[in-house]
Amino acid sequence: MTSYAVDLLSDTLTRPSTGMRAAMAAAEVGDDVFGEDPTVARLEARVAELLGHGAGLFCPTGSLANQLGLRLHVAPGRELIADSMAHILRAELGAAASFSGITSRTWVSDRGRVTPEQALSMMVAGADIYHVPTALIALENTHNFGGGTILPLATIEAIRAGSQPHGVAMHLDGARLWNAGVAAGVELAAYGRLFDTVSVCLSKGLGAPIGSVLVGSAAAMREARVWRKRYGAGMRQVGILAAAGLYALDHNIARLAEDHARARRFADAVTEVAPVVDPAAVETNIVILELGGRPDTAADVVRGFADHGVRAYAIAPTRVRLVWHLDVDDAGTDLAIAAARAVFG
Repeated sequence: MTSYAVDLLSDTLTRPSTGMRAAMAAAEVGDDVFGEDPTVARLEARVAELLGHGAGLFCPTGSLANQLGLRLHVAPGRELIADSMAHILRAELGAAASFSGITSRTWVSDRGRVTPEQALSMMVAGADIYHVPTALIALENTHNFGGGTILPLATIEAIRAGSQPHGVAMHLDGARLWNAGVAAGVELAAYGRLFDTVSVCLSKGLGAPIGSVLVGSAAAMREARVWRKRYGAGMRQVGILAAAGLYALDHNIARLAEDHARARRFADAVTEVAPVVDPAAVETNIVILELGGRPDTAADVVRGFADHGVRAYAIAPTRVRLVWHLDVDDAGTDLAIAAARAVFG
């Protein structure tokens, strides 16, 4: 495996700190399939409260948390609508269709920022002989492939107001909702209460080694727990991992602002040598370099960064993604800036 001085492939690369490992080692555990793991119960209740919901369900992955959320709302023969670059459709291997028989349609947005008109105009409120009725609108905040962009609260409120009277549910892929809350100064519950279900990730910017939490009503989470077991993801003495999540909530939310500042500093520096990123578009911890019109491809740029000890990710032929996280400090950001200057200078 190649070793990099600075690894900006993803914020999933974070490793548990010494303090987090100590919390894991000391965790009280029980059998979670029987609902007897007290540490898991504390984590689920705490995340649910943070997001303004009645109950939570600890899941090993964000993809599973999302797919359980979709399953709760969309029966076969009904549809979900979402962004064309939504993680649930682009990066979860067609699970909604494969597991749950869910069909989908998409809108195309500017960096993941859907307008209320886009979402609501696509909604099919009711059935006829030709059209599939819309059961769910799925949003993503922050938007991964849009570059960590934040979906404004007012936009979500407008979509909720327009969809709820028609019985159309809403699910939030909030893998990086923590980042949105910190950057926008919005309480997590203000976002969470606008959705029927929300998934949040503990193993990205918050630094836990594994885990996501799905939240919703108590009845919905009871049903999701059955589907989690049916999908083969019932877990036993998993409080060891839930303890990492609790530690992350205590120690690693506010510090996300440091990741945001470093990502913006990198974008500012890159702009001095090449017009491949708009610093104003860097709202959180993700920087996407747009190479359209340049002779070098994303693969060329990724190789160039690697030659200088920096790992980046080609997410499209002309787009490169770099993600800041708690294992990248100021010195690492300086190295990334130096690599960018060498590649684009």
